[in-house]
Amino acid sequence: MNVFWKTVAGILTAIILWINLNKSNKDSSVLMTLAVCAMAIMAAASFLQPVVSFIKKIQGIGKLDEGLVSVVLKVVGVGIVSEIASLICKDAGNESMGKTLQFIAAATVLWISIPVFEKLLALLEKILGGV
Repeated sequence: MNVFWKTVAGILTAIILWINLNKSNKDSSVLMTLAVCAMAIMAAASFLQPVVSFIKKIQGIGKLDEGLVSVVLKVVGVGIVSEIASLICKDAGNESMGKTLQFIAAATVLWISIPVFEKLLALLEKILGGV
């Protein structure tokens, strides 16, 4: 929990610096935003590692398909990364690039999810074929 509070303090300090820097040098403020977001992502990774381990434990206990669990984790990762990147685009003053990035993320999520759709289709064929 200590990492969380340090990260929050770092981000709030960076916001104060960003406000002053954004007035005079917009390019540097965007770079600072990227650096602070990278720091926050590294801090979040320390919290997410036990979650991934727990999900893998559940997968083992429930004998879940590893490929499907992997798809879920990838989809969550794409969602988080695209949201952060989209917000950075908006901060940089280019909201249309951020919206385009969100569209690309949605397409990527659909592409990553193809194995789940294939399993669902196979299940439906099995159910309907038996009727």
